[in-house]
Amino acid sequence: MGTAERHSAPRAEGAQMTRPRKTQATDRDSPGNPVMPAERGPEVPAHEMGRGAREQQYYRPLWVEEPARRRRLPDPVRTAAVRAVLLIAVTLIQAMVAFLCTMAGSWLAFPMVISSVVSTIAATWGALDVWVTRQVWNQRNGVVSVPSSTARALRRERRRTRRQERAAARAQGRIGRRGGAGQLSHS
Repeated sequence: MGTAERHSAPRAEGAQMTRPRKTQATDRDSPGNPVMPAERGPEVPAHEMGRGAREQQYYRPLWVEEPARRRRLPDPVRTAAVRAVLLIAVTLIQAMVAFLCTMAGSWLAFPMVISSVVSTIAATWGALDVWVTRQVWNQRNGVVSVPSSTARALRRERRRTRRQERAAARAQGRIGRRGGAGQLSHS
């Protein structure tokens, strides 16, 4: 029967019915072009299913794209977060090395403890930097969910100013097209 797994179910007349199971996708399968199984027809008894019978195969993609639950972080906030993660990772490694050197009685223990203290201060600064950068970005670019956002009021004010400027430019254009150049009488 090849490499496909079969699922057998007993029939009332005593004959066995077989149907192909869904097979797993392999690395050679094309995830962009899955082959969907054909419509299921009547099941064929096991003794009628020969080597030449076509088996239906179902290729699954290797992964399924899902929409993001949250929006992506802004670039400045993301770079600050990456910097903070790197600082924290280096700090943890230094603390572990300092502990191991202390337990071994190595001369390197004292310099590692000092550098771990300095790295702890730097890691704390990095974590605060992420928070401050996020707050600054939200203040400058606005927060959609907060009705009293400062940035939203600033955008509203800028739109109002632009509308007034466009209205003034249209009025000046109309005056210039009249040809009167602002004269009130023809005398």
